[in-house]
Amino acid sequence: MNEALQSTYVGCPYCGESIEVVIEVLDESYEYIEDCQVCCRPIVFHVEISWSGEPTLSVRSENELF
Repeated sequence: MNEALQSTYVGCPYCGESIEVVIEVLDESYEYIEDCQVCCRPIVFHVEISWSGEPTLSVRSENELF
């Protein structure tokens, strides 16, 4: 299992502020919810792992369709 932590910045889909988040790089793609550090609204994080093991992070509001 390839587990590592990676720090990155994302824009909150609600308030637009840039926030730093730490994602865990796993062997498979996953999704989780974390509150914005600025406005405290729930952000849905989707971590997609490519065949080479590189993560791609996308964020959306809780009410937005994926």
